[in-house]
Amino acid sequence: MLEDKNPQRTSLAELGEFGLINHITKYFSISHKSTLKGVGDDAAVLDASTKQTVISTDLLIEGVHFDLSYMPLKHLGYKAVMVNLSDIYAMNATAEQITVSLAVSNRFPLEAIEELYAGIQLACETYHIDLIGGDTTSSTKGMLLSITAIGKANKEDLVFRDGAKPTDLIVVTGDFGAAYLGLQVLEREKQVFKVNPQNQPDLENYTYLIERQLKPEARKDIADLLKELDVKPTSMIDVSDGISSELFHICTQSKVGCKIYEDKLPLDPQVINACEEFELDSTTIALSGGEDYELLFTVPIDAYDKIKGNPNLSIIGHITEQNQGLQLITRGGQEIELRAQGWNALKES
Repeated sequence: MLEDKNPQRTSLAELGEFGLINHITKYFSISHKSTLKGVGDDAAVLDASTKQTVISTDLLIEGVHFDLSYMPLKHLGYKAVMVNLSDIYAMNATAEQITVSLAVSNRFPLEAIEELYAGIQLACETYHIDLIGGDTTSSTKGMLLSITAIGKANKEDLVFRDGAKPTDLIVVTGDFGAAYLGLQVLEREKQVFKVNPQNQPDLENYTYLIERQLKPEARKDIADLLKELDVKPTSMIDVSDGISSELFHICTQSKVGCKIYEDKLPLDPQVINACEEFELDSTTIALSGGEDYELLFTVPIDAYDKIKGNPNLSIIGHITEQNQGLQLITRGGQEIELRAQGWNALKES
C-alpha cells in the first residue's frame, strides 16, 4: 500500500552502530534538569531528586504489533513513545525521559530509520521528553522496537491499581473503539490493494478512526485536570487492551467487583457508523477493542459533583463488593457478566 517515494537508500553498514546512533540522535535536545547526561556516554545520568521514580517499558515487534504495509515509520515512532508515556500517566506521574532500543534487518536503509526517529523526536518535543539512551543491533526478523519511559511523582500523588473501594465511581477519559476500527479499515484496504495495486483507498469517512490507530495521543492532560478539580483517583490504569480487561486488573488487585452501564460508554459517531458497516456490536468493540490509550480510574463517590459534566470525563459505572463480580448493565437493564476479551500478547494464532 505504501510506495517508497525516496529512491535513495543508504546502507546502515556504511555508518556502523555508533555512526548510526550519532546520526539519528544528533537533533534531540535535553529539556529536563533531572537529565544530567543523556545520549553519548556509557550510561545516562539522572538526578534522583526527592520524588518517586516511575518506569515502564514495551516491546513492539513487526508482524505482531505493527504492519509496515500501512503503518508509516514516522507514525510508528510516535506511537511507540505514546504507548509508554500512557503507562506513566496512568500512575498519575510526569514522564521525563525515554530510552529507545532498535533491531532492524538489512532491508531497512538509513532513510527508513531517519523516518522512524523523526516520529520519536516529534513525540519527545510535543510531550517534553528527553531521549537519554538505548541500543541498536541487527535482526533477522524485520524490526523490533523497545522503548522505556521514566517519570517522576510525589509519593502522595502516585495512584496504583489496588486502591478501588466499593461505591467508588468508575471514570474514563475520551472515547473508545476507534483505534480497533481504524485497524479493521486499514486491514480491509490492505486486502483490496493485494487484489488490485492500482486501487487507491478512499479513507475520507474514517479519518478519526485511522488517526486513533496510527497516531494516538497519551493523556498527559489528565493529571493536571484532576488537580484543578481537586480530585485524587483511588485507582488508575491506561486502556491499552480494552475497558473490560483493564477493569479486571483494577478489580482483581483491589479485591472488588464492579457494575458498568452500556448506555454510559462514550462512543464517537464514526465508531457507531463503522460498527454498522462492519456488522459489529459497538459495545463489544468499546469494551474489548484496545489501543485507545485513554485512562480509566476510580474516584470516591463524593467527587461526583466535581467531575459531572466535564467534557473530558465520563462516569460509566461504580465499584461493588467483590462477591458481586463484574457486571455489564445493558440498555434494557439486564445484568451480564463482564468478560476480558481484549488483546492477549501471548495468544496462539
